[in-house]
Formats: sequence, structure tokens, C-alpha cells
Amino acid sequence: MQRQTGIAEAPLRPQFLAFDGRRIAYLRRPAETDAPPGLVWLGGFMSHMRSTKAEFLDGYAARKGRAYLRFDYSGHGESGGSFEAGTISAWFEEALAVVRAQTAGPQILIGSSMGGWLALLAARAFAQSGELNRLAGLVLLAPAVDMTERHIFEKLPPACRAALETEGVCLLPSTYSDSPYRITRGLIEEGRQHLLLDTEIRSHCPVHVVQGMKDEDVAWQHAITLVEHLAGDPVVLSLVKDADHRLSRPADLELVERAINALVERR
Repeated sequence: MQRQTGIAEAPLRPQFLAFDGRRIAYLRRPAETDAPPGLVWLGGFMSHMRSTKAEFLDGYAARKGRAYLRFDYSGHGESGGSFEAGTISAWFEEALAVVRAQTAGPQILIGSSMGGWLALLAARAFAQSGELNRLAGLVLLAPAVDMTERHIFEKLPPACRAALETEGVCLLPSTYSDSPYRITRGLIEEGRQHLLLDTEIRSHCPVHVVQGMKDEDVAWQHAITLVEHLAGDPVVLSLVKDADHRLSRPADLELVERAINALVERR
């Protein structure tokens, strides 16, 4: 849903943020109105900032005149670095660095799959550092909270677990790519430092979770578990009976837009 000009627009060229020896690509749409909040896209595992949902949000931001920031984690999309060197800590730290460097005022963090986990980690980090003024709300799309443990390691067949132990890496088929995912022992072990579902989770802001009930990657029951752990904050859960993990059909995207609008109006 890009703004209609009568002339095909060339793809936006990314800018880059140097962070801890990594080159992080990002795209930033400036606000055309003084009214906050802005929007920040946190993509999923092996996804990128030009995905269907990320592009849809760019069109939404253009129509509403809102600031919009999206970026690629290291080893993803147009950013530098090796995917196999990536960890939850690395990608989480990159998210914080880009948000701090490229946004001002309150933001709605929109996290898809793994990005939903990172959005909750970011909310916790902002609370701990006294930066709650950065948060206007969270929209979590099929949030894969504790993904490395609950959605990868616990589901690995014995042969893959053995490969992790002996070779440090295993290959998992992907329904989203012709190439398999290369899962490293470091990703799994380091991810255990960031598990959230062992205790109460605080977002410190309103949350809207959108979850498909035909999602084969993140079961809809996992979203209910997350909502139960967010006992101290206002949460809306939208279960879409016929949606899968992508949540990228027109009806799904309309629901995402309504969720964002509701958070904006809440302010």
C-alpha cells in the first residue's frame, strides 16, 4: 500500500549504523506530523526489513504521516555479518542501538515471531534504564517468545541434537526458504540467558497480540501462555482462526492496522 504518485518508486536505499563492529542496515521514514507515536518494526528469524508486513507498515506510516523505522539484524537481509555468528543477545542489542539512535519520543514496537520476543526484551531494558518514555505500546504478531528453547531446541529430533553436540550446528528444513536453517549450539545456549516464560513478564505499556490458530511454527496456545504471564499490563489477544504464521493476507494486515490504531487512540 504505497502512496500513489503515478510513477513507480525505486526501492529505498538503506542507511547503515555501525555497532560493535557490525554494519546494521536500516530504513527510516521521517514523521510528517508532530503527533507521536512512531512505529518500529522488529522482524523475525531469517526475515528482513523488506518483507510483506514490513512494506505494508511503510505504506501505513506514509498514509498516517508517522515516523517508521525498520532494520535488518546482523546476518540478515542487507546488514553485514554472518548469520551463524548471530545470537539473541546480538540481535537484541542491535535493536536497542538502532531504536536509541534513530527514534525520538514514544514508539509502538511491532514484533513478528522472534521480533515479538525481542520487543518484550526491549521493553524490559527500557524500564531498567529509565527510558519508559520510549514505549507507547507493543503489537506482537505470532510472538515466538523463548523461541530458541521452546520452538527450536525442544522440537529437535535426536539426530539434530547429536549434531549440535558433536559439530556445533544442525540443519533444519524451512517452509519459507529453499535453504535450511543453520542452527548453532551457540544460538541455543546463549538464548537461555533471555528466557521470559519462567516468571511474570512486564511490558510496561499496552500490548496487542495477534495469533493465527493454524500457525504450525508458534501454536496459538503459546500466545495464551504469554498473555497469562503478562498479568500486570493491559493486553488484547486476537486469535485468527484460519491464519498461519505469516499473518500477511490482506485480512491479517487489516487486523494489524486496527491494532496499531487502537494503541494510537489509547494515547
